[in-house]
Amino acid sequence: MKKNIINKKSEAFLEKYINNPSPTGFESNGQKMWLDYIKPYIDSHFVDTYGTVVGVINPKAKYKVVIEAHADEISWFVHYITKEGFIYLRRNGGSDHQIAPSKRVNIHTKKGVVKAVFGWPAIHTRTAADEKSPKLDNIFLDCGCSSKEEVEKLGIHVGCVVTYEDKFMVLNDKYYVGRALDNRIGGFMIAEVARILKENKIDLPFGLYITNSVQEEVGLRGAQMIVESIKPNVAIVTDVCHDTHTPMINKIKQGDFKCGDGPVLFYGPSVQNNLLELIINSAEKNKLPFQRGAASRATGTDTDAFAFATGGVASALISLPLRYMHTTVEAVSKDDVENVIRLIFNSLQKIKNNHDFRYLK
Repeated sequence: MKKNIINKKSEAFLEKYINNPSPTGFESNGQKMWLDYIKPYIDSHFVDTYGTVVGVINPKAKYKVVIEAHADEISWFVHYITKEGFIYLRRNGGSDHQIAPSKRVNIHTKKGVVKAVFGWPAIHTRTAADEKSPKLDNIFLDCGCSSKEEVEKLGIHVGCVVTYEDKFMVLNDKYYVGRALDNRIGGFMIAEVARILKENKIDLPFGLYITNSVQEEVGLRGAQMIVESIKPNVAIVTDVCHDTHTPMINKIKQGDFKCGDGPVLFYGPSVQNNLLELIINSAEKNKLPFQRGAASRATGTDTDAFAFATGGVASALISLPLRYMHTTVEAVSKDDVENVIRLIFNSLQKIKNNHDFRYLK
C-alpha cells in the first residue's frame, strides 16, 4: 500500500461530505452522498427504516464483521417564535450554547434553506456587574423578520432543524477543520477502508458490513437498531475522543491524548479484550502509532450498542483524537486519520473466518 492513503479525489469527497448538513434525524442527504462514494467498492447495500446505510462486501458469508461510524451531527430545533419574530431553540444532540452568539445558521424548511444569525447584545450595552453568559434560555435567532407571521411565511415552524453555516478547511497542512467531524470523519475513514480493500484486491474470508449509523448523538439509537438487522459476530467502531493537550482541559479527568500521536484504543467493559489485543498486535506489527484510554462504565459511543446486543458482539473502539468537540472548528490530525484507516485495514486482515473471540475457550 502506498505511503499516502488519502488522495485528492477522496479529500475532495471529504470536503463535500463535511460541508453538507446531516443533523440527527435528518441525515438522508449526507447518507446518499456517502453511499454514492462507496458504491464502487462494495457488492451490495441496504438502508434501514431510520436511515442507517450499510455497504456490504461478501454478503453471502455467514461470519459477519462490522466497521462502523455515525453520520449525524449536533444541531438545533426551532422551539418558540416570539411575536416580534425572534426564534428560540432546543438542542438536537449536545449543541454547545456558549459558542452560539454571532454564529450564522441555516434553518431547513420545506421551502428551502432560510439564513439566520444568533443575535447577542452589543458589548456597549452590557455591564460587568450584571453581564449574562449565553444560556439555552437566552440565545436566539434573528432571520430578519419583524413578526411571527413574517417568520412563518418563510416556511419556518416549530420543529424545523437548524445547523451552523461553517466550511471545511485545512489548517497548516496538518489538520482537517470543520463542523461535524464528530463523526462524519469516521464515515470517511471507513469508506476509505472499503476503497483500499478494493484497490489492493484484498479478499476477506467473511462478510464486511461498512456501517454509517444515524442518531448516535441522541443515545446511540441508529446502532441499537442496525445491530439487530445485521447480527454481526464482530464490530470495530470508530469515533472521536478529546485531544487533551489544548488549554483548559484537565488530563486527570479526561485522560492524556494528543492529536498526531495516533488513534486511541480504549479499554472498558464493552470492549472485548481478545479483539482489542488483535488490534494492538496489528498496530505493533505494522509500526502504527497508537495511544491507550480507559472508558470506565461505558465508552459513550456506538461500541456500547453493538457490544451488548444479540447475545453479545465482540466489539472494539478505535478513537480519533479531536480538538474543540461540538464546536464549528473541530480539528483532527491528517496523520491520525491516515493511521486509523491503516489500523482498521490491517486489523481486518488478521480476523479469520469464524474467528472465536470468546474470553474463555
